[in-house]
Amino acid sequence: MQLLHAPSWSHLSFQTTSRNSRGGLLSLEKCLQPPTANCFFQPQKLERSIWVLHKRTNFSFFAPKATSVDAGSSAATAEGDVLKALSQIIDPDFGTDIVSCGFVKDLLINEASGEVSFRLELTTPACPIKDMFEQQANEVVARLPWVEKVNVTMSAQPAKPIFSGELPAGLQRISNIVAVSSCKGGVGKSTVAVNLAYTLAGMGARVGVFDADVYGPSLPTMVSPENRLLEMNPEKRTIIPTDYLGVKLVSFGFAGQGRAIMRGPMVSGVINQLLTTSEWGELDYLVIDMPPGTGDIQLTLCQVVPLTAAVIVTTPQKLAFIDVAKGVRMFSKLKVPCVAVVENMCHFDADGKRYYPFGRGSGSQVVQQFGIPHLFDLPIRPTLSASGDSGTPEVVADPQGEVAKTFQDLGVCVVRQCAKIRQQVSTAVTYDKSIKAIRVKVPDSEEEFLLHPATVRRNDRSAQSVDEWTGEQKLQYTDIPEDIEPEEIRPMGNYAVTITWPDGFSQIAPYDQLQMIERLVDVPQPTAVQA
Repeated sequence: MQLLHAPSWSHLSFQTTSRNSRGGLLSLEKCLQPPTANCFFQPQKLERSIWVLHKRTNFSFFAPKATSVDAGSSAATAEGDVLKALSQIIDPDFGTDIVSCGFVKDLLINEASGEVSFRLELTTPACPIKDMFEQQANEVVARLPWVEKVNVTMSAQPAKPIFSGELPAGLQRISNIVAVSSCKGGVGKSTVAVNLAYTLAGMGARVGVFDADVYGPSLPTMVSPENRLLEMNPEKRTIIPTDYLGVKLVSFGFAGQGRAIMRGPMVSGVINQLLTTSEWGELDYLVIDMPPGTGDIQLTLCQVVPLTAAVIVTTPQKLAFIDVAKGVRMFSKLKVPCVAVVENMCHFDADGKRYYPFGRGSGSQVVQQFGIPHLFDLPIRPTLSASGDSGTPEVVADPQGEVAKTFQDLGVCVVRQCAKIRQQVSTAVTYDKSIKAIRVKVPDSEEEFLLHPATVRRNDRSAQSVDEWTGEQKLQYTDIPEDIEPEEIRPMGNYAVTITWPDGFSQIAPYDQLQMIERLVDVPQPTAVQA
């Protein structure tokens, strides 16, 4: 028997941990003191409204080096056959095959028995087409003439943001942060945020909800956690989120003080501390219920956390569209992609007819004017309102209903768009060592171009290179050697990259600036790259 080991994450273990005592209840005063320093939820629909909460689990990943195995030509051919067969499966969101995407892990081949085993590591446990991938992988490998048995294991990448270097500790194990915003009160934004979160949890993701409305928190009314007060870890001076049906929850309303009566700067500080000092743990999605408006609080949130995407909520009235348009423009300036529009309270059905009491067109107008690709309509339903008041989200109370199906479609949209955005951002700016050039392909652009590393370094606009008062260039052309190469390029949110140079300088290079720099016209010939 010969084994072929593909270098990969080769071990996944689960450890069940119990919740130990973590200190007393969190008072408002303790909550606002400055700090000194996993829940895996797989709800299963046993009946229409019964969800089972699995035990809290932690994930540990081990990545030992690939074992060196003497593989003859026959073994190499077998591995090539399997990978070639799997490369027929195309990820519809990335537009490339699953082998090129790096999804195939732990490939083991037993030629004597004809048994093939491998793992498909997807970008998120909530992948809406994971069952299709598993079925196709079984089918294409089983077609190989020498294969007798195929074992496919499905897994997901560990939760990690694209850029975690300078994030607060509490946010460093969150893969995607999604803002639900309307910039206008009373349009159902909190209803959408909460039901979206529980839809994602129902798809197998680890999810948290952060209620960012300090003046009028809605989360305590819309969910019914057993513990309705936040707790503080006295040792770490961090906030422990409360939990309802496996979704982690943080709201100022759970701090025991109801609604806040304070000025804007204080509110921004409270929101910042509640969000960044909470022990969120490993999350695939953190849904932020944004407060109305486009002021200090909203800007603080957008700048403190690297938002992956935003979902816009509106109603059919023209007045709602005017305010929503302001919010979309704010996200556009902050380079946060708006991936979907939810038009709430669109219509109701009676006497076999459909009525539109508030008119039509606000949602579609947002889509057309701002190019947001997806529009979802929510009907006027007494049960949707009642479920929010009762403390049980509608998608939990009636998981097979029409509203739940709409949220299921919205959840699939959010999962796919977040995965696509992460892929685009992670590969937007890379260094090609073979031609000694920086490759740039800005997200949402089909154009790819090359930049000389020395040119990029000389165009730094920070205070170390340009005098902030006079605008005089402090960094001289001759200060940068022509053969300089970047040591590391990392994404920084959705708008820039951080480039680390051999002299220790860390340069922030926005996409807009890179697009304005002089480009390489004559592409250098590839050179051999030393391992």
